[in-house]
Order: sequence, then structure tokens, then C-alpha cells
Amino acid sequence: MSNLEDDLDLDALLSTNHRALLLQVLSTLTGVNVELVEHADEASSPLVFNLETLAWLKAELPEAHRQAAVQLFELIMFYAGKYHLAANLHLDVTETSYIELQKQHVALQESKMRYKKLSEKLQERIDEQVKVIERAQRQLYEDARLRAIGQLAAGVAHEINTPVGYIGSNLRVASDYLRDIATNLDDGNNLETVLEDFRELLDESRSGVQRIANIVSDLRIFANIDQAEFANCELNVLLKTACHLLQAEHYQKLAIVQHLNELPKLDCYPAKLSQAFYNVLDNAAKAIGDDGVIHVESRLCGDVIEVVIGDDGCGMSQDTMARVFDPFFTTRSIGMGTGLGLSVVRDIISVHQGEIRLKSHPGQGTRVTLLFKVS
Repeated sequence: MSNLEDDLDLDALLSTNHRALLLQVLSTLTGVNVELVEHADEASSPLVFNLETLAWLKAELPEAHRQAAVQLFELIMFYAGKYHLAANLHLDVTETSYIELQKQHVALQESKMRYKKLSEKLQERIDEQVKVIERAQRQLYEDARLRAIGQLAAGVAHEINTPVGYIGSNLRVASDYLRDIATNLDDGNNLETVLEDFRELLDESRSGVQRIANIVSDLRIFANIDQAEFANCELNVLLKTACHLLQAEHYQKLAIVQHLNELPKLDCYPAKLSQAFYNVLDNAAKAIGDDGVIHVESRLCGDVIEVVIGDDGCGMSQDTMARVFDPFFTTRSIGMGTGLGLSVVRDIISVHQGEIRLKSHPGQGTRVTLLFKVS
């Protein structure tokens, strides 16, 4: 680093042109020729810079006037020296700063590469964990779906066994009637009575077969059999199916009032939406007990389909509502619920880019609104 004490000759302090200009100015001011010489004589005085004589200023002037000219020249050299010092300092600082910046840049690049590698490793771990969570979530949802189907089994078995029972009984009676017809063809009055009962047996049996067919059809829709995974379907059909299956599970003792208005078809995953509707209805059924009513309504509001499922059951507190969508959260006794019902519903509605709204008060029932944008 340079300083003011560094050796500077006259050429370093003032260029030839600057010296000539300064001597011309001094000559004009004094009225005599002023020049710089290398050796001293009687008409010259030394020019000193940093205690070193750099040259002699020669002028035919009184000593005092010549000294004044020398002092002016030395003052200009002093400030020229300060300028050189400042310039050198700036250069030194700039060079030092540049070197430091280069070092810092290299360090930053190395740090950036280290963090990039760490970030890549972290992202790999995150991706692995996400896959694990997604697999676990799919398994949980499938378990919840299988559990729902398992709950349906008892009710559906009862629903099917009842018509199967009286169909079997009717067939046995019909067989007896056929024997009576064969042995009593001559008795016209008795034959007419037998035929009338026979027709009633057939009508009742057909009704039972239709009942079984409806239950099987509902199960096929719920299980997404014979349907594409993603399809253009009618939500009212899915709602009716979920209601029928829930009533079958409760042996037709469940009161469900349906107000289903005409809706446009929706591109969706039918099995997933069926499960979502069933889960909401199942929660409502558990909330109302044996003497409540569930209201199911569908309507089109502009370009949004609204499905509203309400009940007059026990309702929920604000604390419960704040956690109702948390996986595994349940207010039921151990073994009576998985706590996945509404969590699954929320995720299914999210997959369909829909919205779920919940309104409930203790003792005043619960109202669940599902919103779907019509494309």
C-alpha cells in the first residue's frame, strides 16, 4: 500500500505539460521568466518535497518573491502527492476487495454446491416419505371403504334374506297349488280361488326379485362395477344409491327425506363420490339414533352443484368441528369408529376440486354442504 512518504520524483508528481503550464502562469504573474533547472545558482531556490530536493526554481526576482513562487509550486506538488496517494490507496483497496470478493465468491459457490447436494438428498427423502404416506393413506382409505362395505353386509343380507324367504315360501305354496289344480280341475269355483292366490304369489315373488335386483344394482354402483374409474355421471343416482344402501344397513328403519332436483352430469370418480356420500349419511345416521330424520337435497345454483345432507341429531361443539376433518379423530367409543369418515370425504371432494362446508350446533343437528363446479 502506498503512502505520502514513498519516493516520488517530479515527473511522478507533475507531468511535463502540467509543469510547463505552471511555469507559464508563474512567469505571467511575476513578469519575469520562471524555469526549472537541475543545478543551483544565485537566482534559484530549491523545490523540496518530503525533505528531498527535486529541482531548483530559477527566476530573476527578489529572494522573497522567488520564495513565494517556490512555496506555491511546493504546495501544488504537495496536493499532487496527496492525489497520487489517494489514487494508490483506492487501487490497493480495490485490488484487495476484488481478491477478497473472489475468495468469498469461491466460498459461496462451494457452499452453494454443498447446500444443493443436501437439498437434493433432503428432497429424495421427502419424496420417499411422501410415497410412504400416500401408500399408507390409500391403504387407510381402502380399509375404511372395506369397513363400510362390511357394515353394509349385515343389512344387505337381511334385505336379501327377507324376499328370498318369502319367494321360497311362495314357490312351495305354488307347488302345492299346482298339485291342487291337477287334482281338482272339475271344481271350477275352487280352481278360480287357487288361480287368484297363485297370481298374488307370483306378484309378490316378482316384487321380491325386483327388490333383490335393486339391492344388487346399488351395490354394483357403490363398488364401481361396470363403470370407468373416471366417468360422466348423475350425482342424484349416486345419492339415491347411498341412501338405499344405508337404509338397507338399518333394516329400512332409517328416515331419509330426499329432495333431488334435476342436475347436469358431472365428470367424476363415481365410486369415490358414492363413498363420500355414504360416509356423510352414515355420520348423520349415527347422530340421529332411532327417531331422527335425515334430509338430502341436491340443486343447481348457477354453475355450482350443491348437495346438502342435514340431520336433526345431537350436533357438534366448536371444539369438535375444529378437529372433525383430522384423520383418526372420533367422538365414538373405542372400536366404534375409525375417525376416517369425514377425512376421507374431504380428500375425495378435494380431488374433484370441490368444497365442503360444515354447520353444526350442539342439540341442533348438523348440515354438510358439498359443492361441485360444473365444467
